[in-house]
Amino acid sequence: MSNATAIDFDKYRLRHFVDRLIELGEVDVHDRPVPLTGVSSIIEGTEKAVLFKKAGPEQVELVAKTAGNRKRLAAAFAVSEGKLYDEYFKRLASPQPLVEVPSGDAPVHQIKITGKDVDLRTLPFHPQHAYDGSCYMSSAIDYVIDPATGRRNVGCRRLSLRNRYECGTNVTAPSDLKRIYTACVARGQKLPVTFTVGAHPLDFFAATTRQPGDELGLVANFRGEPAPVVKSLTNDILVPADAEMTLEGYLDERGYVEPEGPYGEYMGYYGAIHMDPVFHCTAITMRSDVLHHTLLHGTAFLLDQTDSANISSMRVEADAMKILKATVREPIAVYLRSVSGGANTLRVSIKQRAYGEAKQAIAALFGGIMRLKHVYVFDEDIDIHDERQVDWAMGTRFQADQDMVILTGMLGMTMDPSLNGRRTGAKSGFDCTKPFGRDGQIPLTRCASRVFKGPARYQNVEQALAASPMFYADIVDAVGSDDGREVACAIDELRQAGKLGRDRDGRYHLQTATPGSTGIVGALYHDPNDGA
Repeated sequence: MSNATAIDFDKYRLRHFVDRLIELGEVDVHDRPVPLTGVSSIIEGTEKAVLFKKAGPEQVELVAKTAGNRKRLAAAFAVSEGKLYDEYFKRLASPQPLVEVPSGDAPVHQIKITGKDVDLRTLPFHPQHAYDGSCYMSSAIDYVIDPATGRRNVGCRRLSLRNRYECGTNVTAPSDLKRIYTACVARGQKLPVTFTVGAHPLDFFAATTRQPGDELGLVANFRGEPAPVVKSLTNDILVPADAEMTLEGYLDERGYVEPEGPYGEYMGYYGAIHMDPVFHCTAITMRSDVLHHTLLHGTAFLLDQTDSANISSMRVEADAMKILKATVREPIAVYLRSVSGGANTLRVSIKQRAYGEAKQAIAALFGGIMRLKHVYVFDEDIDIHDERQVDWAMGTRFQADQDMVILTGMLGMTMDPSLNGRRTGAKSGFDCTKPFGRDGQIPLTRCASRVFKGPARYQNVEQALAASPMFYADIVDAVGSDDGREVACAIDELRQAGKLGRDRDGRYHLQTATPGSTGIVGALYHDPNDGA
């Protein structure tokens, strides 16, 4: 833990980041009062982040979707979108210190509410999905210490309002927090926890990255510089001192005793109601000009706008490119389809340098990234972000009996409803690449118009063909024609003179042939429809 020096408590403040997004034109600002029941439909109705200046009867400021697209993530890392992967790995591999500051210096402790003065009902929990079990706060980051080991753990958690002192939460999916908490329950112990609510997107990268050892340091690592932390008022947990708000308390020792949910989840379906622990709030702290925070979470058909899908997609793409660089000779691009439920569909483009590289890539990606369910591999000439190109390649370069890879008994995402409660399922890979070694062959070359550049490099067609065999459009370009008809006639003159040949791909050659006919260079392609 480093000593406190000149700390900038606003650099990684959520409000400061929102101001930057406003400059980039990424935020819809609502100045008029909005009831809490109206918040979610407004958030779903725009692709931008949303800032409510007067939300709910308390007329608080509330912001949503701050990590809702790749442009906002690039702004969070302060790099261009093209450099996100490199910056992600650079920060992950560059440890930074934590700087503990006294409570009096921590902006998040400017307002302190403890004991009987705590009242969660004054905070902007709001209805989020039609069949949710309560109103929710979806942007909480949880900080705990494992009593058995002293290891600090960071994760993401939703909170559902129960009363002025209690919230429901979800600790059912496999996670370090579940492991720590169930061990506490077995010992009859409460588990102290502090939530931050209102954090910079980089803090969410820290919260969703699992690694051995102390995870609190990930906050500083992803920021790329020392991070200020402060000890909570009612427990011994350190949290970022520049957060907008904290909720301190504990998960009680009774274990999974209260039904929680349903809740709209990241797959675009509801997570079922289930038994969960109860969070008891012992303190609320916040900045004097607190900016409240909510996420778009689990809205079907808008999953590409959700904070979680965008953060997950960037991380998975970075990991996928790292795996591909170790597996195939020339990976070109990766693209995780965040609109797919659970962001589990990955598209890849590679330049094949050896037979079987596409299937090798599929196997390596499934082996290295558990969340993936479908992997599509394309050649380098396909823009994997373009639906038209992807559909065209799928329709013309894929044969299910030869190009599909199916793996069974594979671990899947626990909330995938197609698993029907199973822990393992099937995964499929699609090799949508051309047959290896046949580049340049006309039947495997995509057609498009020619852009003619000129000027003339040869005086006539015969000179052009004397230099090298050419396609018709190449000849037109080589002689600088802006018409092309005279080139066709000149080609025929060579044919009549017995000087013209053509190869299997259609190039014209200057060669000796029977006058009046075109000589054939090599063998033509066999047409499977000619009855032979």
